[in-house]
Amino acid sequence: MSIVRQCGFLELSRSTFYYQPAGENPFNLALMRVIDEHFTKRPFYGVPRMTASLRAMGHMVNPKRVRRLMRVMGLEAIYPKPKLSANGPDHKVYPYLLKGVTVDHADQAWATDITYVRLTHGFVYLTAIMDWYSRYVVSWELSITLDTGFCLEALRSALRISKPEIFNTDQGPQFTSVDFTALSAYFEFYNNERPHETLGYRTPHEVYFGTRAVLAPASEAVV
Repeated sequence: MSIVRQCGFLELSRSTFYYQPAGENPFNLALMRVIDEHFTKRPFYGVPRMTASLRAMGHMVNPKRVRRLMRVMGLEAIYPKPKLSANGPDHKVYPYLLKGVTVDHADQAWATDITYVRLTHGFVYLTAIMDWYSRYVVSWELSITLDTGFCLEALRSALRISKPEIFNTDQGPQFTSVDFTALSAYFEFYNNERPHETLGYRTPHEVYFGTRAVLAPASEAVV
């Protein structure tokens, strides 16, 4: 069937059939990159604040453009919304086990979180499991979809190393402000080379494995 007859059956004009949506111009693409950087660091920024921030940087934009670009990027400010925090009838509520607890050794408490990492041609989701006391990243996984599979794989990998007394999954985005250029290289640097002031300028690796060696029986001590 010819295109003319197909358009006729659908009551669709040929101009509409042949229409190709135009991509974003270089200015908008540059703005989207800046918006993405700002939103990653400040996910509570809505259109007014984002517009003001862009103008302060010298970008001549109006709220209408910012709103459209944020909508294209799927970004919405994170803020409390009415009646959206109530759990479903089948939702199991777990107690918060760290209230009043002093975390003073490795594997006492682990924390986990999910964030997204911007790439040149898109983004991926990152989940990481961190030992609360030493700040050591026990395991991490990447995924192109926000499902439970890669979170479970990160947990399985972590449990092959050790087991925590408390596993906390309700924490802030520890990794959203990190500028990831090579993920494996970054975590290698973070765990083994980057000294932390709060750890007495020791690395997470030194604190995590040093504490485990002290606490574990002689036959299980990590050298």
